[in-house]
Parts: sequence; structure tokens; C-alpha cells
Amino acid sequence: MTKTLKTILGIDPGTRITGYGIVSFDGFNFSALDYGCIRPPASLKLSDRYFIIYEGIAHLLEKHAIDALVVETQFASKANPQSGIKLGMARGAIIIAAKKYQIPIYEYPPTQVKLAAVGYGHASKHQVQAMIQNQFRLNQMPPPDAADALALTLCYMYSHKNKQAFSEL
Repeated sequence: MTKTLKTILGIDPGTRITGYGIVSFDGFNFSALDYGCIRPPASLKLSDRYFIIYEGIAHLLEKHAIDALVVETQFASKANPQSGIKLGMARGAIIIAAKKYQIPIYEYPPTQVKLAAVGYGHASKHQVQAMIQNQFRLNQMPPPDAADALALTLCYMYSHKNKQAFSEL
């Protein structure tokens, strides 16, 4: 079986902080190529922040040959529906950027992402950060939102490996 190298971009969307993680994956091994956060100034109107998020993602898609984009699905809170709407708009900006560059989009809920990264679907942010630092052999703990983005890539890779294994039976 031949190994195909893929570059995966994980995105943890947010209107204040959007985390990203870029990972190379050959079907078995993986390594972090880049990670960080897009931080639109909070003083800007939401429409301007969405545009900054879009531009930031578009820049990453232009800079790296991305094969798949993985984004966290929206968590809707009944207590604060406005935050869900704002998060959905940020996700929309990300999805439109991926569509512009014809990048396949995969979505996973937060509990599934935490389960893939930590082994527990309700893990804390710190637990995710520590496990991501360990699994990717990073010299320092990544920021929480970047760690979540890298965890999204793990979720994609584990899901992809399982699908590949079953398709070869």
C-alpha cells in the first residue's frame, strides 16, 4: 500500500479567537506544520471581524497546499442564542473560504474531537492542550484555540484511518 501525504487544516472558529492547526498526514504518521490563532480586534464591528477571519483562512489556504479542512460544528446554547448565531457566522466565513479554494470540508462536534484527542469527550481545555503537545511532540503547549484546531485534525485522521482500514477489507 502506498502512502499519500495529505495536508489538513483544522479550524476552531470564534469571533474573538479562531484557532488553526496545519498537519501533514501520510495515512499513518502525522506532524504539525503550523498552528496559531487569528485574532480580529474586539473593537471592530462583527462584519469586519468575519472578514478578517475569512482573509486569515484564505491566506493559510494560499500559503499551504491544503487537502482537507476540518472545522468544529456549532454548539448552540439555549441560554445565549446570540453567541451561537455569531459563531455560525464565523463558521460560514471559514466554509466560504474553503469552498472558494475547492477544499473538502469535514465537521466534527466538540465532544468527538475531545474524545479523539484525550480519550474523554468532556475534557478540559488544559487537558486537550497537554495531550496535543504530547501527541504532536511540541516544544511548548499551544494556545487553547490552536490546540483545539490540532485536535480537530486528529479527529479527522483517526476517522480517515478507520474508513481506510474498512475499505481495504
